Amino acid sequence: MDLSTVFGLVLGFVALFVGMAMKGVTPDNLLNFAAILIIIVGTVAAVVIAFPMSELKRVPKLFGVLFKEQKLAADSDIIRMFSNWADIARREGLLSLEAKADEIEDPFLKNGLGLAIDGQNADYIRDVLTEEVEAMEERHSAGSQIFSQAGTYAPTLGVLGAVVGLVAALKDMNDINALGTAISAAFIATLLGIFTGYVLWHPFANKLKRKSNEEVRQKKMMIEGILSVLEGEAPRVIEQKLSSYLSVEERRKLAVKNRDDKEAGQLAEET
Repeated sequence: MDLSTVFGLVLGFVALFVGMAMKGVTPDNLLNFAAILIIIVGTVAAVVIAFPMSELKRVPKLFGVLFKEQKLAADSDIIRMFSNWADIARREGLLSLEAKADEIEDPFLKNGLGLAIDGQNADYIRDVLTEEVEAMEERHSAGSQIFSQAGTYAPTLGVLGAVVGLVAALKDMNDINALGTAISAAFIATLLGIFTGYVLWHPFANKLKRKSNEEVRQKKMMIEGILSVLEGEAPRVIEQKLSSYLSVEERRKLAVKNRDDKEAGQLAEET
């Protein structure tokens, strides 16, 4: 489970309800069914109009992406894997990696290594894999745009709901007490529109974009790793090249791990 998504939602609702309590507003004031209908159903209607059904069918899956922890291999492990492949390829030839390709579970990485083993040139492999990454990026972008557009529509529909409520409230101004209650209820629509737009839909869109960017970044690193192995670069050179995708802290940990492995290997040879 993606704890940051869950924690953020809980914190957002706590902020809303605690803030309401501090202002003397009770949660039952939010139970304005007309406002809920205008904001929630109205937002759904606007999104349905804006996007084709083929993309809307993916919304349940997108919620799954939002609330599930992104399962990507550690970058340092990928770099060490390419370093190992480079060492094997330099000693035994590229075809010796065919057994390694059968062990790979990632379809993207398996396809890229398979192309290299089949003897395709570097430009062709880069083009094929880059097009695959761009297609994935476009699919992810379409999903995040659904939530981004919902975040744009909801606050505006909140204003619409407030206007509708005010029209109803000002229809009869004889009862001042009833007028005050009606005006208060009218602004519930604005509250719901702003809250759902800027605490739910826009953050959801941003989370999807961040997860997509992380996956794209890792796949680009894989492309460089595959091409480096294909071109016969030394393991150390590949590690230095791919380390540019890591943060300073991750580079330090990788260096420490490599040093420990080297020392362990030397100790094993001595014994």
